[in-house]
Amino acid sequence: MNIDINLLLLLLTPVYFVPITIEWWWLKRHPYYNPSARYRLPDVFANLSLGLFYQLGEKLAGAYVMAIYFSLFEFKLFTIAPTLWSFILLLVLQDFCYYWFHRMSHNVRWMWASHVVHHSSQSLNFSTAFRQSFTYPLSGMWLFWIPLVMLGFPPETVLLVVMVNLFYQFFIHSQVVPPLGWIEWVFNTPRHHRVHHAKNPNYIDKNFGGLLIIWDRLFGTFKAESESEPCRYGIPKQVNSYDPLLLTFHEWRDMLKDALKPGKTLKQRLKHLYSYPSWQPKP
Repeated sequence: MNIDINLLLLLLTPVYFVPITIEWWWLKRHPYYNPSARYRLPDVFANLSLGLFYQLGEKLAGAYVMAIYFSLFEFKLFTIAPTLWSFILLLVLQDFCYYWFHRMSHNVRWMWASHVVHHSSQSLNFSTAFRQSFTYPLSGMWLFWIPLVMLGFPPETVLLVVMVNLFYQFFIHSQVVPPLGWIEWVFNTPRHHRVHHAKNPNYIDKNFGGLLIIWDRLFGTFKAESESEPCRYGIPKQVNSYDPLLLTFHEWRDMLKDALKPGKTLKQRLKHLYSYPSWQPKP
């Protein structure tokens, strides 16, 4: 299967901007709806700029990562025939791997340094889905798909399924989509993802699934949105800037500053890189 990812992303562009336009139009007709759902030009500019940088990072790292995948594919455990059922199986397994990548991205500071970009907006609407970091290849996102390649799924098909998962996730970045009934028992939905983006203490580090919410229900990280506790968006250590470069590098800067501060042991320096993002040595 020969996939031109950049061409495919280009063809999908109208699919992204149709719901953005509809959401923007609906919010204009409901001026008293939650202000954090609104499209504000500086925030949208930051989101789109970060999305372009993210695509650049993926382009630069793509050939290197695919070379690793194809090298490992030579040692695959099984030969998996390309059928509809194997594709569905890959969708489920990739989402399982995504759950652990996403959960680790909130619990390991080295990975949070990339993922924090996505959470840094105090607004949540469809455009927020574009707010990504081009440092994901550096923080190791691609490592989590290696088990799929080693099982015997072709690297290009794995990459396609990763893109399908991320494409789906675009549609869960909204505050105007109502509850979706029984669907919410199995699939990740806007209602679940609002909780994930919230910085309320009761909501932090919840709902890590991409396509499915079943992993959160199985592993104890599920939290339902409560009408009595509206979501507040952003990050605990808020960066009040729309500068794409500052949004991309602020946590890398702070992490390295903590790790290189004089008077610390090697263990403490390493813990600044691989412990929970807010970890600090006891005084």
